[in-house]
Amino acid sequence: MRHRSLDELSALGMHMADGRKDSWKTLSGIPIPLEFTSQESYAGQPPYTSGIHENMYRSRLWTMRQYAGFSSAKETNERFKLLLERGQKGLSVAFDLPTQLGLDADDELSLGEVGKVGVSISTLQDMRELLSDIPLDKVSTSMTINAPAMILLAMYIIVAEEQGVMSSAIRGTIQNDILKEYMARGTYVFPPDESMRLITDIFSYCAENVPQWNTISISGYHIREAGCTAVQEVAFTLASALDYVDAALRAGLDIDDFAPRLSFFFNCHNDFFEEVSKFRAARRLWHDLVEKRYTSTNPKSKKLRFHTQVAGVSLTAQQPLNNISRVTIQALAAVCGGTQSLHTNSYDEALGLPTEESATIALRTQQIIAEESGAADVVDPLGGSHYVEHLTDEIYRSAMSLIAEISEKGGAMSAIKQGWQQQQIHNSAYSHLKDVESGERKIVGVNFGTMDESKNIKPMKVDDNLGRVQCEKLTALRASRNQYEADAALEKIRDAAKSNINLFPLVIDAIKKDCTLGEIMSAMKDVFGTWMAPSGF
Repeated sequence: MRHRSLDELSALGMHMADGRKDSWKTLSGIPIPLEFTSQESYAGQPPYTSGIHENMYRSRLWTMRQYAGFSSAKETNERFKLLLERGQKGLSVAFDLPTQLGLDADDELSLGEVGKVGVSISTLQDMRELLSDIPLDKVSTSMTINAPAMILLAMYIIVAEEQGVMSSAIRGTIQNDILKEYMARGTYVFPPDESMRLITDIFSYCAENVPQWNTISISGYHIREAGCTAVQEVAFTLASALDYVDAALRAGLDIDDFAPRLSFFFNCHNDFFEEVSKFRAARRLWHDLVEKRYTSTNPKSKKLRFHTQVAGVSLTAQQPLNNISRVTIQALAAVCGGTQSLHTNSYDEALGLPTEESATIALRTQQIIAEESGAADVVDPLGGSHYVEHLTDEIYRSAMSLIAEISEKGGAMSAIKQGWQQQQIHNSAYSHLKDVESGERKIVGVNFGTMDESKNIKPMKVDDNLGRVQCEKLTALRASRNQYEADAALEKIRDAAKSNINLFPLVIDAIKKDCTLGEIMSAMKDVFGTWMAPSGF
C-alpha cells in the first residue's frame, strides 16, 4: 500500500491545542457543563483528583499511542506509518527480548528470539531504519526499554539530529523503570545500585539537554500483569517513584529539575469502577506524597501524568473476538479516569502478534470513544458518584498504608532485595487463580459461556530468516568501522563507570563510533556486574 510522504506525515499526530469543538452538547442537544459544582476538587487544581488539566479532553484528547514492533526495523517502520495514516497520535516501540536485555542479534543468547516479540535494534543503522521518514519534531515516541534505556535513547537523539531536529525539540518517553523489572518483569541486567546510577545519569543529562523528554515511566502495568491487585499496583508504583526521587536528590539534582518529567504507566483491568477510581486516587496520592516529603515550588512536580495500556492478561485465546469488548470497557475506564495517553490491545494478541486488521480495530476503538461516546466531553465524568468517590477514598487509604509499610522496610529497593513485593504479587496472583478455577470469578469463554470454536483466526508470523540477516548486518558493520576508535570509546565507558562521570555523553560518542548495543552493555557489565533478583519465595 502507498504510505504518505514526510510532509504529509508531519501534519499527522497533532491534535488541536485549544477547543476541539465549538459547542458541547449531548446527542439530544442538552448542553454539557465543563464540571459539576458537587465535586470537592476541580481538575487542574491540587490535589488533582479530578484531573491534572483544567479542561482535560475538551482542550486536547489523550495521545493515541499503539504499541508496535516486530521483526526488522524496516517492517516496524511500515507499521508505524500505517498507524499514523489511520490516526495514531504517537509512536510506541516494542523491542524484542534480546534488545530489552542489551544483547546484540548475533549473541548466542539471542538465538531464536530475534524480532519475535518486538523489533530488533542492535545498531544505529537499525534505529535509522526504524524511524525512516518519520518526522521526529512532530511525533512523540515512547520506548518500552529499561536496562539499556540510555543506549536506545542515545540512538534516538542521534537519528533526530541527523534529521535536523535538536535534542531539545524531541518529545517522548523511555520506560527506564528498573525496580518493576526486579519485582515482576525480569528484563534487568545490572545490580540495583548500578541501575539506579544509570537512571540518575539520564535524569541529569536530559534535564539539561533533552528537556521535553519524559525520562522515566514508572510502571504499575507489569506488576498488575504479574497478578497484583489494583491497590498494590498503585502502592508499589508510587513507592518505586519515591525511591527514584530520593536517588536523584542524593545525586545532587533539585526535585524541580526532573520531577516535572516523571511519568507513570498503569494497567486498566476489567473492574470498570475500580479502575476509574484507581486513577483518581493515584493522582491525589502522588500530590500528597510529594507535598509532604519534598520541597518543591513547581506545581508540575506534584502532577501525576500517566499512560495507560489495557490489560493484556485479560485477553483470552478462547473466543478471541470477545476481547474487543474487554478492550473497549477497559479503554473507556482509562478515559473516564483521565489518562494522558492510551494503548488499546488487539483482539488476537493472546494468539500472536497483532495483524494489520486487529491493530486498526484497536485504534478505531479509541477513536470511537473519543468522538462518539461523549466520555471526552466533560472533565471527570464519574466524579461525584457515591460509589466512585467511596472507591477512590478506599484505594487512597489502602495504598497509602502499603506505601508506609514499604517505607518501614527501607523503601522500594530495600523491600525488593528482601523479595517482599514479589511475594505480595505471587500471593495475589494465586488468590485470583483459585477464584477462576473454582468458578467464583467468571471469565467468558474460559470457565463460563464456553463453546466449540472454529480456528479461523490466523496470527501474524515473523520471518524466521531475520536472525540470520541481522547477524550478517552486524558482521558487515564491524568489518567496516574504525575498530581503534570503537575500542577507545568503549574503554572510556568502562573508565567512567568506575567514577561519578555521567555516562550518557560517552554512550552517545560510542554509538557515533558504530559501537553496538551489546558492546556498550558489555563494557558496563565489566564494571557493574550482573544480578539476580530474589523471587519472593
